[in-house]
Amino acid sequence: MPDTKYTRSGDLNIAYQVVGEGEIDLVFVSGWTSHLEYQWEDPELANFLNRLASFSRLILFDKRGTGMSDRVADSELPMLEERMDDVRVVMDAAGSEKAVLMGFSEGGPMCLLFGATYPERCRGLVLYGSYARWMWEEGYTFAPTAEEHERRIAIIESTWGAGFGISMVAPSAIDDERARERWGTFQRRASSPGAGTALYKMNVQIDVRDASEAVRVPTLVMHRVGDSLIDVRCGRYMAEHIPNAKYVELPDVDHLPWYGDSDRVIAEVEEFVTGKRSAPGLDRVLATVMFTDIVGSTEKASKLGDKRWKSLLGEHADSTRRQLARFGGKEIKSTGDGVLATFDGPGRGVRCAQAILADMPRLGIEVRAGLHTGEVEMLGEDIGGIAVHIASRVSSLARPSEVLVSRTVKDLVAGSGIAFEGRGSHSLKGVPGDWELFAARA
Repeated sequence: MPDTKYTRSGDLNIAYQVVGEGEIDLVFVSGWTSHLEYQWEDPELANFLNRLASFSRLILFDKRGTGMSDRVADSELPMLEERMDDVRVVMDAAGSEKAVLMGFSEGGPMCLLFGATYPERCRGLVLYGSYARWMWEEGYTFAPTAEEHERRIAIIESTWGAGFGISMVAPSAIDDERARERWGTFQRRASSPGAGTALYKMNVQIDVRDASEAVRVPTLVMHRVGDSLIDVRCGRYMAEHIPNAKYVELPDVDHLPWYGDSDRVIAEVEEFVTGKRSAPGLDRVLATVMFTDIVGSTEKASKLGDKRWKSLLGEHADSTRRQLARFGGKEIKSTGDGVLATFDGPGRGVRCAQAILADMPRLGIEVRAGLHTGEVEMLGEDIGGIAVHIASRVSSLARPSEVLVSRTVKDLVAGSGIAFEGRGSHSLKGVPGDWELFAARA
């Protein structure tokens, strides 16, 4: 985890981090709320940030009132001018004279205003999944109405910290229990329910349309066509009204850029910041990806208590690692109640998953596993790419004590003696097309 540092913005302390050693500074401006240190515990988000840092000197911060920066009263949450002040002092503290600002969601309007106000400090703007205005009015009818916003606010107030709001920001992960738990934890760490709803109410009042025409720095606008939170026409409007802006429309439904096809988002940002994309195929290999997790882990942990649950997780991890060593698997990382691992052959992956599941009844737990074979991107000790997302989605659909695989895995192990039962065709959230899935017989 990068070191967290503090700088003063007026009377308040603003937390920030600097990651990477690229020649060009990139300030990442989060939407809504953030938490500098917890974001590195979320594998999807951490992977996204590490990839941004691979071609830039990435500067991250928590705006006042959220995350690790000084909290303020809900009535004193920062307006756009104060948010720009925070960016300037963070850049000064990080030794950045000029940077590209990347704002997503609510971070976009502030970045737009910053670029128009301080062009001497702005190399360019990247505006992802954002808006110039987020409230319906005559002539701007694609934004939510006041009544629609009120319904969303009611949902946020009643579910804050429980993870259910992930349906609005990452619908592809709605069936992923681990993703919901991480989203709930993120909300609790990032702000209080009151601050979260107060920020939302402030965000719907933002209107920087008049400032759009004043932007004179290079600008990249990106928006996913099925964005679940902010209509794609908001992105189109920004691109049309910012002089000479480049507009890239992406397929997908997730609002959070680290879900769905994050590879495309990263590639577009890298090309805009550096003038080139990483050569395709570098650090990519064909691998069988396996996800496992304990069925009903939340209920089990509550029933056993922290001490016994921690001990059980240790036994579970030891058993899993023994089987990985036996079948030549490589543990990429623990997911808390499961593991992400890779194999150089799908047959070994399926047999390892079966062996892991077979050893769990003695611990009094059930585990499920999902596998897919595809091209993965090697990111140091981590991995990324669409194959990882597919394996995760397959795992989330597996039944208790079941090894579920994609047709790719089934076809590649033909002749191995492993038998399969069809589980039908499924739509995997965030992944194009329908996917035939199969359960490996014990």
